[in-house]
Amino acid sequence: MSKHSTTEITSDSIASDNPIHQRLLAAYVYAQPLISGKLLEVGCGTGRGLEILVKTSDHYTGIDKYKSLTDDLQEKYPQATFKAMVIPPFSGLEDNSFDTVVSFQVIEHIKDDKAFLKEIHRVLKPGGKAIISTPNKKMTLTRNPWHVREYFADELIDLCKSIFSKVEANGIAGNDKIMTYHEQNREAVKKITKYDILNLQYRLPASLLRIPYEFLNRVNRNNLDKQDTKLVKSISVADYSVHEDPKESLDLFYVLEK
Repeated sequence: MSKHSTTEITSDSIASDNPIHQRLLAAYVYAQPLISGKLLEVGCGTGRGLEILVKTSDHYTGIDKYKSLTDDLQEKYPQATFKAMVIPPFSGLEDNSFDTVVSFQVIEHIKDDKAFLKEIHRVLKPGGKAIISTPNKKMTLTRNPWHVREYFADELIDLCKSIFSKVEANGIAGNDKIMTYHEQNREAVKKITKYDILNLQYRLPASLLRIPYEFLNRVNRNNLDKQDTKLVKSISVADYSVHEDPKESLDLFYVLEK
């Protein structure tokens, strides 16, 4: 699965990825008390939070577009079910079949985001809950060419309210240690993007930006690690928390009820 460990996915085995890995893992930790019954994860990826999800749910089903990942995870977790598919739709999943759905850092990659949310709504049982996360556009440092779009807090609230009966909008926020790293990252990104005098990062097709983005993002993370190794390596899930104001959070963290 190492071939999927890009700066976009992040790895728990790459030291400079630690702040982002812990940030992504936090969504699983804080979703755990909300999970019950049959669980679907949309975009299970490399299985970052599977130890949490499999133990918390009555039965876990994970879907992802990469068959190599779902095959590996199926071998590691034979008690769970994994399906490879390009979404939406959620092919082969019945209406009203899951008590809980989680999908972390996925919706920003989906072209038809409304259809994506409608599919989550379709497979949820009446009264079921979905927990989703996505980057807060207000806190983004530069264009991410892997994302179709990013959302401001109110934009995503409005989209979710057009489909779900109830939307609880929170965020994943960081303490002073996290924000120190975030500001170091911001300054480092500024030093790189100041050479983009033609603003090409926002004008070129995403496909042309992915290779330089991946290279520069990896170099930047490695430099931040060298600059302040103790900070980068000391960051843990405990440095992140659920914040009631999504507008001021690093990630949007929404609970949706059917």
